[in-house]
Amino acid sequence: MVALVTRRMNASATFGAVVLLGMLAMTARNATDPDLWWHLRTGQWIVENGRIPHSDIFSFTRAGHPWISHEWLSEVIFYELWKHGGAAALIIFSAVVTTLGLWILFLRCPGAKHWAAAAAVFGALAAAPAWGTRPQMFTFTLASLLLFLVERSERRPKLLFLIPPLFLLWLNLHAGFAVGAALLLAYVFGLTIEVATGNTPWRDARPMIFRIAPLLIACFAVIPLNPSGFQLYFYPFQTLQSSGMRRFISEWHSPDFHDALYRSLLLIFLLVIVVVASHRSRPQWRVLLPLLLTGVAALDAARHIPIFVLLAMPVIAAALPVGGHVTHPSPRISGMRPILNVAVLLLLSIFATARWLSLIHSQDVRVAELFPVKAADVLISGDYPRNLFVYYDWGGYAIWKLYPEYRVFIDGRADVYGDDLMRDSLKTVIALGTGWREILANWKVEAMLFPPSCPVAQALTLDPTWRTAYADSKAILLVRQPAQVEKLAITLVPSPEGHKREKMFPRALQNLRN
Repeated sequence: MVALVTRRMNASATFGAVVLLGMLAMTARNATDPDLWWHLRTGQWIVENGRIPHSDIFSFTRAGHPWISHEWLSEVIFYELWKHGGAAALIIFSAVVTTLGLWILFLRCPGAKHWAAAAAVFGALAAAPAWGTRPQMFTFTLASLLLFLVERSERRPKLLFLIPPLFLLWLNLHAGFAVGAALLLAYVFGLTIEVATGNTPWRDARPMIFRIAPLLIACFAVIPLNPSGFQLYFYPFQTLQSSGMRRFISEWHSPDFHDALYRSLLLIFLLVIVVVASHRSRPQWRVLLPLLLTGVAALDAARHIPIFVLLAMPVIAAALPVGGHVTHPSPRISGMRPILNVAVLLLLSIFATARWLSLIHSQDVRVAELFPVKAADVLISGDYPRNLFVYYDWGGYAIWKLYPEYRVFIDGRADVYGDDLMRDSLKTVIALGTGWREILANWKVEAMLFPPSCPVAQALTLDPTWRTAYADSKAILLVRQPAQVEKLAITLVPSPEGHKREKMFPRALQNLRN
């Protein structure tokens, strides 16, 4: 009997290790997220100055404007990792954090372990577009832990006392802490619906409701315990209301199911519909309501897919077969099993390590493919105008490489710049919309760094008031030539909106002279 229990424990531990190693390899990514760079620079600034910035320090368009640095702790962690371990530390750390969230998801999935593992891995595939070195990964893992604590607290209520400290950590890592509050509220409302519909007796639901209600109050009470204070109460709602982010930032767009990246997500939605429609495996409202909430959020914006996965996969796993007839292996196979287990674990360890080493080795190549590395070196070694209009996806990289000598027009901190400036940058200037020259003149833009294929870069290479200071296949650096501006102004032909141009151009010309 003891031997049988020992074998089962060993088999369970081996299977868990296999799942864990597979996830560690699966979630690893190069440290190339466009926002990573300004996160690193912010973390460096905090470490070196010993305080949190409350106004913009990186741009010339929003210099001194209020900035809620809600990810300050993530940024300090990222910078310290980079400082002591370079990109390798960031790659491994982000894989470990993401894997921890998936591991907790695996533990939450009911039924046979192989089905739980399959559900967790398939959920990881659906959420894969969101993986990377970014503070959002903390939200994924902490949301996974929150759901684990709430579900286990139905049998062990003392686990709920861990949630307020978790919230305190969460709200200093990422503004996604609001997801946690929403999940708790949905859980309570779901329990209330169960009572109202007669599915759960009040005497059974009352303890959980009365425990979570004060818990929610405690979570809301700790929100001001961050460098931005009470402002963090409103920040998540302000972010969700930003039309600029929803229009111009891809992860805020709805998932495109024509794209192969989102096919696994589509299948998850179909499976959830089948499960919910089934009377045999239909989840309770305390599960169904958070599932519906996160499902709508995932359809609204791709960045919410990982949170939806945390709710959907346990529901799908609960509907899968529990297991079949267990056949006992022959004594010879049983004797070989420890050797086979060790071999499998060794091979997976080698695979995960090789995956990490491959990503670390290719890090510089990937950065050069995605960002203007050589052009940044030219700017560092040269004497160019300090107000630099950089392509949106390169703004964070420019901050990391060029601050404090240069200031950017715009970067990935969409909440700092607002909808108007994002529209001016991403729609008007880059796409040569109406008034793009006036925007450059009014902001005194004297240097621009863009991909050569960008419409505004092509237009300015033909403009005699601008010169090409550097160009390669990745980027072109254009610098304004003020001496030729007055000559161009004299030859301008009035347009149908001549009166408006006569009023605007002298002001722009005066800005350029200054």
